[in-house]
Amino acid sequence: MYIQILYRQLNIEDIIKTEVPLPPSKKAIINLMYTENWVREKVTSELKSFDISIQQFNVLRILNGQKGKPANLSTIQERMVSKMSNTTRLVDKLIQKNYVSRTTCPTNRRKVEIRITKEGKQFLDTVSPVINVFENNLTAHLTEQDLLTLNELLNKLRTVQ
Repeated sequence: MYIQILYRQLNIEDIIKTEVPLPPSKKAIINLMYTENWVREKVTSELKSFDISIQQFNVLRILNGQKGKPANLSTIQERMVSKMSNTTRLVDKLIQKNYVSRTTCPTNRRKVEIRITKEGKQFLDTVSPVINVFENNLTAHLTEQDLLTLNELLNKLRTVQ
């Protein structure tokens, strides 16, 4: 027996309870901002049980992607999804959790090197599969072509100077 799941689509006008017709450009921006907040709330909720913020999780993934090479604060900041994050504070919190280490470069004492620890890698090994399943579930009602188109349109939107 074939079961079809119906998704209830709410228009952004219904969500923000406006009866005023929105111009397409304003509607798109409001929809993007609303959806960004909606996704952030969902991800935050998923990460809550692991006692880690989205930004901290992002830092761990950045450091893990360094493949054992150290990163400095500016490298981490450049690669952050949210550029508004206080990278120093995030690294300090991850140090307290023993997920990252910070050392002074032996050849240049002004340079600080940040690395993911063994505990940080183990944490990512536990959390990443859970987040992957969560992300797949969140986008399950979109086709592969929908996702490609969405990414293409988002990339295109950011080309505005």
